[in-house]
Amino acid sequence: MSPKQHRGEVTADLLLDTALRLYTESGEQGVTVSAVTKASGVSLGSLYHHFGSLDGLLTALTERWTHRLLGQLVTAVTATDTGPDGIRAVVEAYVGFVREHPGAALLIHSPYADERMMARAPELREAHAPSVSAFALWAQPRIESGELAPLPLPLVETLVLGPVVGLARRWLAGIQDIDLDEAVRILPDRIWRSISADPD
Repeated sequence: MSPKQHRGEVTADLLLDTALRLYTESGEQGVTVSAVTKASGVSLGSLYHHFGSLDGLLTALTERWTHRLLGQLVTAVTATDTGPDGIRAVVEAYVGFVREHPGAALLIHSPYADERMMARAPELREAHAPSVSAFALWAQPRIESGELAPLPLPLVETLVLGPVVGLARRWLAGIQDIDLDEAVRILPDRIWRSISADPD
């Protein structure tokens, strides 16, 4: 990597980190061009050079943290030997991510992220293909062995992640009427029953 490329990466990272800090502090309305350039010390021209627009910056930020979350989930599930252990690992990793990175978690669960990600679904599906493939590599042998129900993999993903995403959205919205530790104890078994070949 040339010194110029390195400087470019450093600048892009600074803009992304600044945008996340502003989003964490003030929400989407706090992430303005003037706020980002002032807080980061990066010029307006550099912001547009790297991201094209403020929307481009927020989209890149959302994709960065979505990719990191998916990476943590894949690492967690692929390190396990049994189906129930895999589901427990996913729930623990997801809740751990939300607790450790609340600002990023709030962004990737926001209406903004939903709207932008839905609009770019085919492109993002391709970008996240390695994570999907890793999950398939974990799930397919368990389907073939009779441990997992013979369901389409997208449906398995929905049954696994749906309850955890719902929990995260509720907690991030400030409706903290569910104890996260209790949820981590209860959800894995309930989720496993929904995908197990033998739910009893």
